[in-house]
Amino acid sequence: MQGGRVLKTLHITGGRPLSGTVEIHGGKNAALPILTAAAAIPGRFLLRNCPEIRDVEITREILALLGVTSHRAGSELRLDSTGLRPAAIPPALAGQLRSSVLFLGALLSSFGNASIPLPGGCVLGARPLDLHRSALETLGAQTEALSDGISCRGRLRAGTVILRYPSVGATENLLLAALHAEGPVRILGAAAEPEVDDLIAFLTACGAEISGAGGPCLTIRPSSLHGAEHRILPDRMEAATWLCAAACAGGSLALTGLVPAHLRPVSDALRLAGCRITEEAERLSVTAGPLRAIPPIVTGPYPAFPTDAQAPLMAALLKASGTTILEETVFEDRFRHIPALRAMGGDIETVGRLARIRGVKQLHGARIRATDLRGGAAMVCAALGAEGETVLTDAALLDRGYQDLIKNLNLLGASVSAD
Repeated sequence: MQGGRVLKTLHITGGRPLSGTVEIHGGKNAALPILTAAAAIPGRFLLRNCPEIRDVEITREILALLGVTSHRAGSELRLDSTGLRPAAIPPALAGQLRSSVLFLGALLSSFGNASIPLPGGCVLGARPLDLHRSALETLGAQTEALSDGISCRGRLRAGTVILRYPSVGATENLLLAALHAEGPVRILGAAAEPEVDDLIAFLTACGAEISGAGGPCLTIRPSSLHGAEHRILPDRMEAATWLCAAACAGGSLALTGLVPAHLRPVSDALRLAGCRITEEAERLSVTAGPLRAIPPIVTGPYPAFPTDAQAPLMAALLKASGTTILEETVFEDRFRHIPALRAMGGDIETVGRLARIRGVKQLHGARIRATDLRGGAAMVCAALGAEGETVLTDAALLDRGYQDLIKNLNLLGASVSAD
């Protein structure tokens, strides 16, 4: 949401270099599992640096149905889950969020049974939930795939789960489900993304005993849980998008309130492409330069190049001299933004999960449609570096993960309006 209203269509006039400072908001992918954890821990919570985005608001609506009250004051969000109760989650809400699947683990932990509608979110290809189900079954839960959702029941026993893929969602679901297990639960092959570590930090502040943060082996031991205060991690994907926007539009930006190490795969790629990037404690400064092709990029689990940054980086490379190959290994349908980039003059060829970007001298404005959150962000980046006006429809998708995007773009010198 931008200034309290939902975006519908953006009008972007390109060719204006960006200049100024952007403060990075709290992370979407960190905030959502932390909010969901309130359905597993009765108590009162204060979350700082909580982004004002649509995905957070939908999660608050789900929590309200479960008896969890919330109150926002700027970037602070207070939650009270002392009145937590079981309730049905409407498909209309769950279908807007991929992270709604985490209520499976949270409600199973609290009540010993849970039924959730099929989760939604961006359409990026098959995102099966069998990994979540098999992991919970390993620990004694009984799960059932319904025509419109998933049902799960039973208290978890002590045990070890081996994840065949370091899934962020499955790791987070297990962390929440194991909070009230009968004994220690070990997760081998756990995801190591910073957002997983942030969830662990929050749960630890609530009294959870969890060891192994930052690595592939986590152990959760039964403990007494309570409310807590926590500051949500900065959004590395918002920061990555701003880096790519600067590379597309030209100019210089300073990004503050972030963790530079979390951006290293993206900042290293843009350095190779010709951008000058300097790091300080909680700050990155980027100055765009003439762009050139870079060695092949392959997306993967952290600390590899993040799949969420693939589309914005592709936009940044559209005018880079030479040819770059991007390989998407995480989601099978994460090239849905490419037709829009081609409509703007981009030279992109795909074979399966490989995309070849051959740099062009100039992009031009076009009427295009946002296909998903990060794909829409890539289209905004490309439009900033194109000649003429780009009209981006279905721009409401950007509300899911970017706070104050239009306001900040205009403050930095871009020409963007919304209707």
